[in-house]
Amino acid sequence: MTKVLDSVAKETRKIPPKYNFRKKAYIKNFAEYKKLYNESIKTPDKFWAKQAEQLDWFKKWNKVYYWNKSKLECKWFDGGKINISYNCLDRHLEKRGNKTALIWEANKGKGKKFTYKQLYKEVCKFANVLKKRGIKKGDRICFYMPMVPELAIGILACTRLGAIHSVVFGGFSPQSLKDRIDDSRAKILVTSNVNLHGDKVINMKDSVDKIINTCKSIKYVLVNKRLNIKTKMKRGRDLWLQDELKAKDIKDYCEAAKMNSEDISFILYTSGTTGKPKGVVHTTAGYLMYTYLTFKYVFDYHEEDIYWCTADIGWITGHSYIVYGPLANGATSVMFEGIPTYPNPDRFWQIVEKYKITIFYTAPTAIRALERYGDKWVKKHDLSSLRLLGSVGEPINPKAWLWYYNVVGNKKCPIVDTWWQTETGGIMVTPLPGAMDLKPGSTCFPFFGVKANVYREDGKPTRADEGGYIVVEQPWPGMLRTVYKNPERFRKTYFSNFKGGIYFAGDAAKKDKDGYFWIMGRIDDVVNVSGHRLGTSEIESALVSYKGVSESAVVPIPHPIKGNALYAFVTLKKGLKGSDELVQTLRKHVARSIGPIAKPDKIQFADSLPKTRSGKIMRRILKAIASGAEDVGNITTLANPEVVEVLKKERI
Repeated sequence: MTKVLDSVAKETRKIPPKYNFRKKAYIKNFAEYKKLYNESIKTPDKFWAKQAEQLDWFKKWNKVYYWNKSKLECKWFDGGKINISYNCLDRHLEKRGNKTALIWEANKGKGKKFTYKQLYKEVCKFANVLKKRGIKKGDRICFYMPMVPELAIGILACTRLGAIHSVVFGGFSPQSLKDRIDDSRAKILVTSNVNLHGDKVINMKDSVDKIINTCKSIKYVLVNKRLNIKTKMKRGRDLWLQDELKAKDIKDYCEAAKMNSEDISFILYTSGTTGKPKGVVHTTAGYLMYTYLTFKYVFDYHEEDIYWCTADIGWITGHSYIVYGPLANGATSVMFEGIPTYPNPDRFWQIVEKYKITIFYTAPTAIRALERYGDKWVKKHDLSSLRLLGSVGEPINPKAWLWYYNVVGNKKCPIVDTWWQTETGGIMVTPLPGAMDLKPGSTCFPFFGVKANVYREDGKPTRADEGGYIVVEQPWPGMLRTVYKNPERFRKTYFSNFKGGIYFAGDAAKKDKDGYFWIMGRIDDVVNVSGHRLGTSEIESALVSYKGVSESAVVPIPHPIKGNALYAFVTLKKGLKGSDELVQTLRKHVARSIGPIAKPDKIQFADSLPKTRSGKIMRRILKAIASGAEDVGNITTLANPEVVEVLKKERI
């Protein structure tokens, strides 16, 4: 039996929490964690019923937890009535009405602050605009926006009404936007006239106009005026969001809908192993409960904390840990429009100093990129307010972890290195910062209610330090319920690898002799590039859509900054030859088809690709070739083994 992946290098250092941190933490030692964890696994009904008392319910649940393994039906807090927006806003008004809820730091220029009272009123107005335009419970609203406050306000307005939101990352192409609108049958698109990215002004409305006439479900396009520039607007369909919000009939009160626990709250599309993105469906009570509790305990959140997650709301991290988790806890959450190196590589540290950030959550990509600029940019600023650091999006290597700990955190801030996915709704494997000794590069232990394990291909648990598949053996409240309009894809993608309702995450991992988890990256053809989860099949489809390309295969290769880069093997149609000019043309073509983040870093032209006798391209071999390996593994199953040496010789 071969291993799924070779184990990562061993890391033996242990860094315990500082005494002052542990003293104040909710969970102060490993014994406390283990006691609660065992309760959450052995008696989930009892554990989650107790935790759910921290939320505000219109009606309590009849049954905490229901799971049908054969039908893959999962329900949490069934029979209960609750509202996400109410729990993020209304319930805080009496005690925290004048507390800052959201701080928006603009790309440049003046930002904004919203107290809980102000944010509540803005959300109510936005909800009333949607109601005025005919939106009802269950209708889908698509957001294609930069990181502006109107995005956070808009999705909270949707949950207030019971409308289902679908946020599309603002860097995606018009075609990617169209695919997601058409799949969800969204009635309204909320967008911005421009997106600011450093010194660049990107016209988002122009991108929308390229596809919107073919999106038959769209009735209205609400356009946020980010800059006062000339913008094409179609009468009757395109409406300025600011004008809609200022209309005389738009009140700043809107009753929160009493949602069933299992009503859909949002759809978030994520790249899949086939060309079409998957619409991951999250429901109401379970998702809210899980994001609330993970935020509280993973970040050890206390009332006086100022919290900043640098993610984009176009991804699940922004949903769960910029908006819903922090606001459900009554926290002050910072939202950033810009990029970490604009106008200088100390932008992050300048913001930490400016707002006296205490909890900072970012991606390894950003950490590695900023490390390259040297310590001087960090040391220019007073970061003494920081008490906790976090990492999200991909595995962080020990070298970057230690720089983050030593230089940014000044050796006093625990790092919560978190593993989770769009599909999980919230953090799954993580340190609890007051309870656990940290190992640089390890995600430590499962969160409450998460029965995680590492399996071999035959479904048996791996030995210590043996690479395998990370799985979850029983449901948790934040779990996706299905793939939108495609339950068979839900079953096949997440539950077909192992029998008995075992959730298959698609990531490789190991557990060491102490039980610590180490995430080793993707094992399928979904790749993390700069924290963005991209399906290689989508990129391959884009390459093949170019008139001169007959076949393509895309694989990840290690990259010192981005974590992974994309290496494309491209077979041209007969009679055509590759060139540097064609490489650039293909990269631009992919950027137009999917988005700039999907551009291959390297393109190697190949007369043929290694295939099995059934015609399957052996991406394992291509990945080894692209990464520079001399030994590419077993090639006896190939129909054309001679191609391997040719590709190795012509490797870029």
